[in-house]
Amino acid sequence: MLHLRLISALVFLSGVLSMPGHSRAQSLPAPGQNETGWRHEASFYLFTPLRTTGTSTVAGQSAELDLDLGDVLDVLDFAAAGRYEAWNGDFGIIVDANYVGIEQDTTLPGPLGAGINVDVRQKWFGVLGAYRVANGVYGSRSQRYAIDLQGGLRYNSIRQEIDLTTPGPRNPPTLGGDQGWIEPVVGIRGMWRVNQKWTGIASLELGGFGAGGNDLQVGANVGFDYQPWEKAALTFGYRYFSVDYSDTLSSGEFAYDVDQHGPYIGIKYFF
Repeated sequence: MLHLRLISALVFLSGVLSMPGHSRAQSLPAPGQNETGWRHEASFYLFTPLRTTGTSTVAGQSAELDLDLGDVLDVLDFAAAGRYEAWNGDFGIIVDANYVGIEQDTTLPGPLGAGINVDVRQKWFGVLGAYRVANGVYGSRSQRYAIDLQGGLRYNSIRQEIDLTTPGPRNPPTLGGDQGWIEPVVGIRGMWRVNQKWTGIASLELGGFGAGGNDLQVGANVGFDYQPWEKAALTFGYRYFSVDYSDTLSSGEFAYDVDQHGPYIGIKYFF
């Protein structure tokens, strides 16, 4: 059905800027960054999933997903994502935020010309603590490495609504709705200096654990930072992301069980 295809594509795009708690920021100080007292980093980023597969269910009706990025880029309304980290010695504080809005209006085929509006809004705000459990050097050139553990809470909010407009005096009820919940998040990250401009990064994050209907959310990343400037660096790599979410709304079952993978790119500022 057309509305299921639209909501599937729009929910896929809601992951385009979705990179909760991943490997962007640093327990390992950037080259030239002062390690005395507090050090800070702010980053802004984009995740572009090349392929999304799984199942989307709205109002009890399910649609299989097998989408690429080009299917849905033209429906983006507004999106922003960022992350802030503050470290003092081996202890860190992490704040991660994301917002994406997607909307699509179209007309269903047929003599009545009914209209359909699909509105998707996804946002989260996470606060985590972190501790650097390893900090040393490796190799003949004594390059630095660090490993840190992370844990905290994240507030998630998802709106998925389908509105039909018909020529008659009464329109069908809205399908879908708004859901918000708080969930635990844990993660591990490793960083190793390749040279003064390049740093390797790998991380794994797990969230949800049944909170608010989110059975499990997994994020895994492998990439690099490239720092051609004193206080800024480019970050890029490849990301795998999956989520298994389900709940029951007044309009019926709502579920989203997907796997995504693709490149990410962003910029970091050190101060």
